[in-house]
Amino acid sequence: MKFRVLVFVCIFAVFLYCLAVSASQDPDARPRRSTPSQPVPTATPTPAATPKLTPGDRIAPTLGEPPPPPKLRPTPTPEPPQEIEPDSVVKVNTELVTLNVRVIDRNNRPIDNVKQSEFRVFEDGEAQPIEFFAKEEIPINYGMAVDTSGSLRSQIQSVIDAAKIIVGSNKAGDETFIERFISSDNIEVLQDFTADKNMALDALENLYIEGGQTAVIDGVYLAAEYVANYKKGDDSDRRRRALIVITDGEDRNSFYKPDQLFARLREEDVQIYVIGFVNELEKEAGFIRKSPREKAIDLLNRLATETGGRAFYPQSLSELPQIANEIIRDLRTQYVLAYNPTNKARDGSYRAIKVSVTESGSSEKRIALTRSGRLAPKGE
Repeated sequence: MKFRVLVFVCIFAVFLYCLAVSASQDPDARPRRSTPSQPVPTATPTPAATPKLTPGDRIAPTLGEPPPPPKLRPTPTPEPPQEIEPDSVVKVNTELVTLNVRVIDRNNRPIDNVKQSEFRVFEDGEAQPIEFFAKEEIPINYGMAVDTSGSLRSQIQSVIDAAKIIVGSNKAGDETFIERFISSDNIEVLQDFTADKNMALDALENLYIEGGQTAVIDGVYLAAEYVANYKKGDDSDRRRRALIVITDGEDRNSFYKPDQLFARLREEDVQIYVIGFVNELEKEAGFIRKSPREKAIDLLNRLATETGGRAFYPQSLSELPQIANEIIRDLRTQYVLAYNPTNKARDGSYRAIKVSVTESGSSEKRIALTRSGRLAPKGE
């Protein structure tokens, strides 16, 4: 009897051992808890693992493409080229540098009796031979670039009235174009160049205020470029080119930088006159930055100084008619000089320009004002 019990215990122990080995080899053989029957959830795809960056890898930028350069809207239609006879010879003197020169006294009054022999022109300190001289009135191509952002809302009607005074003074041969600017993507030509006063006056009536981040630099850049290139002809083209900018001078979001603007202006013979409404700008400066008002005045003064123009800062709207008349007077009482540069290097370098007037017999001080320099052409 004891033997049978011993055999039975041995067989039962072997059975338990085999059962334990089998359970350890089956991955699904693990304890389960009894749960109520539930629907099987829908399987979702497992997201791909994010690759690890090594020190040489770069994260792609997510800011998107940079904004395109601003453009004038609409694009003016160019005039058809003039026909040239097959056998004719066209001679163009591309060497001459033309200067529009204002001569004033100490009280900023124009002096209109200076002779050619009394002018001296210097480029990089070297005297230059004057090849052309004129003091008679010549046609003027000028643009008006008007800031129509919200900051000029209270002045817009007075601005229009002052602009009308300037346009109303146009003489035979003068041509005007009107540009309004707000932000970089909202700069448009209201009136292309025209000799018709009524068309220019109608365009001024269509000026209106619109919200946006003011782009003063872009507005001036495009307008000056267009004035410079309009009817840019051969050596016989002595038209005076000017731009009248009306703004508060606070640039908020231009595509072009100041250095790009002034580099472009050095390539163009365009005088810039500024009417700056800066009184409403903040006067408080930060610890390491200028106040908005100081920055605006610096920009506007530089526009006028480097191009041989003039800046005005009205203290009240009642001053605008007088300012308009002074701009008209300055544009009409100028001398045109052209010189043949002694430095013929076409290296694209900047050349400083200075014009002086010899002392007359009287005690009157005579001051000559013109653009501060030019960029030499590049190439052969």
